[in-house]
Amino acid sequence: MLAQTPIIEITSGQKRFGSFTALADIDLAIRPGEIVTLLGPSGCGKTTLMRLIAGFESLSGGSIFIDGNDVASLPPERRPVNMVFQRYALFPHLDVYQNIEFGLKVKGMPAAERKERVQRMLHIVQLEAFAHRYIDELSGGQSQRVALGRALVNEPKVLLLDEPLAALDLKIRQHMLSEMKRIHAETKATFVYVTHDQDEAMILSDRVVLMEKGRIVQIDQPEDLYARPRSLFAAKFLGEINLLEGAVAGGRIATQEGEMLLPQGAATPTNGKAILAIRPELIAFGTGPGKQTVSGVVQEVVFTGSRSFYSVQLDGGSVFRVQVQRSIGAQLPQLGDRIDISWHVDSGVLVPAPQ
Repeated sequence: MLAQTPIIEITSGQKRFGSFTALADIDLAIRPGEIVTLLGPSGCGKTTLMRLIAGFESLSGGSIFIDGNDVASLPPERRPVNMVFQRYALFPHLDVYQNIEFGLKVKGMPAAERKERVQRMLHIVQLEAFAHRYIDELSGGQSQRVALGRALVNEPKVLLLDEPLAALDLKIRQHMLSEMKRIHAETKATFVYVTHDQDEAMILSDRVVLMEKGRIVQIDQPEDLYARPRSLFAAKFLGEINLLEGAVAGGRIATQEGEMLLPQGAATPTNGKAILAIRPELIAFGTGPGKQTVSGVVQEVVFTGSRSFYSVQLDGGSVFRVQVQRSIGAQLPQLGDRIDISWHVDSGVLVPAPQ
């Protein structure tokens, strides 16, 4: 069970560059031992927020505490954090052992203690056999593990990771996500991770901080952020989604595809307008009890291996995407077929319509 006292706490955080507000009203508490991902599109402020935590940028307003101490006026070297960048900045003239040891030597740590720490870290990052190789003799994934080892050997309270996997190809990136989760479990450090990649955030995180235009839109566990977005931006940013805008009254929403029942517990918006959002994988062909049904014509079929994606032109003019898991012997619609599609009423999510 994670402790409730925050290792990082930012209250009313502001960052301005001249007249431009990069971050506004940032309230964020991160618990010890968490992996928290800052997620959002380019320019949303996630890297600026990480740089504020690291001390490379200073607050224009608000407060920041790390491990219970006010660090707003402290330079980076006096903060209990370490950072791993997209470009690992490893020393090519030093071998793996020496790269990991470097920060400990700068601190003046005795040789015996340095050796013990470096050997333990080599074991954690699984590079014992590569200890005396130089960086140009390593793969991208191995170099990334050297960078992690060099940062973690100093035993920081917080490890900051700024898109560390962006330079790796897909297969290595997927492997490194598993490796990072393993390393996190062994070190029990707090990881704060920046990415624009939804899959990385979903796989790696205990919680995701979704950002848009310098503000935090939603903070949640990955599955809750995906299944229960609280805004149109959150619904659209995370994966594919089908949207129906309409007027809400009496437990129903009137859309261009007809009246739909609202999901259980959905609140009526103050302006009476909202958007019903349904994920493609929650929609099925045909109909059934407790389901909302609409009709249309299959406009496109995209086969991706284990799954197929159908685009269905509905009678009211909307185009819905339907995701189907492939199975042997399944009878699936063909291009041009007229079909019914349906979803359980409570599979939908109601989000506010834009003002």
